[in-house]
Amino acid sequence: MIRTAWIGPILGGLLLGACGGEPQVPVQKFEGFAQGTTYHVSYWSEQAVDGKQVQAEVGKTLADLDKMLSNYRPDSEIEQFNVSAATVGQTVDAQIVALVRVAQTVSQLSSGCYDLTVKPIFELWGFQNDELHVPDQAAIDTALANVGMSKLEIVDDVHLLKKLPSLRVDLSSIAQGYSVGKVAEAMEHLGIENYLVEIGGELKSNGHKPDGKAWVIAVEKPLPGERMMHKTVTLPKDAPMAVMTSGTYRHYFDLKGQRYSHILDARNGRPVMHDLVAVTVFHENPTVADAWSTALLCLGQEEGMKLADNEKLQALFIQQRGSEFVESKTRALTTSTAVTIN
Repeated sequence: MIRTAWIGPILGGLLLGACGGEPQVPVQKFEGFAQGTTYHVSYWSEQAVDGKQVQAEVGKTLADLDKMLSNYRPDSEIEQFNVSAATVGQTVDAQIVALVRVAQTVSQLSSGCYDLTVKPIFELWGFQNDELHVPDQAAIDTALANVGMSKLEIVDDVHLLKKLPSLRVDLSSIAQGYSVGKVAEAMEHLGIENYLVEIGGELKSNGHKPDGKAWVIAVEKPLPGERMMHKTVTLPKDAPMAVMTSGTYRHYFDLKGQRYSHILDARNGRPVMHDLVAVTVFHENPTVADAWSTALLCLGQEEGMKLADNEKLQALFIQQRGSEFVESKTRALTTSTAVTIN
């Protein structure tokens, strides 16, 4: 499973273009650092808004989310849950329970490939601290004994229960998408209806550019160590749209001619070995899109495409065959009139 803080599959540059004719309301932009990566916000409004207030609200939203969801802060709420050895219901923020609910659904549909409790395996392979190595099967089996969404129970809207004292929940594969959505909500609460919000390559759009044209974004070519435009995507003007990408090419190590990606299959405790290198999911809900992009990538081309079609997901799959990239679209994306990929 992926840890989205390590990747930036959507190119940060936004293709806003020049506007001709009558003067247009300018697009405001600001950026910063959060969740171990960068964020960028672009917006405009016909009504006057206080730019400093916008930045302050976005900063506060991200800070609050970090305090709740970060697995890299020992004082975060999710880490306090993780270090507790209690196997009775523990009180957590309702937002955490909501994220677990989404993840449970995706985990079940992906036959357990996607799993929020995979952290022991991630650490075992050395991805946590960049001490990368191939563990033996006995160590993998030991780690797998502490992994499994079935070992995590939702008691009610504000309580989670660990069935194993050592169980740990890692929200990295879903928290960034959720954060994009919460920043977008903060913008809307300030009366801003036209925006692009991007965190670590994951983004959500709403509305359009000042000249009435659609927002257009650039998508990276899935190459390690490089940032090249692969495709442009025109987003809908009349509905919100989240664009979430998971990829195998940002965090990996090579050993004896074999590449080991940080995308781990929670069913066997090993990095995926298929040729699917990136999956982009288009969905109005960024949390759902984030979880699905990870799950589909974990499953690989054949299983992932079948499941995505069954769930009517709009998704773009990219396989790498030698030096060539092979694209395929789900039926829902092929027939979509909301998203245009060039």
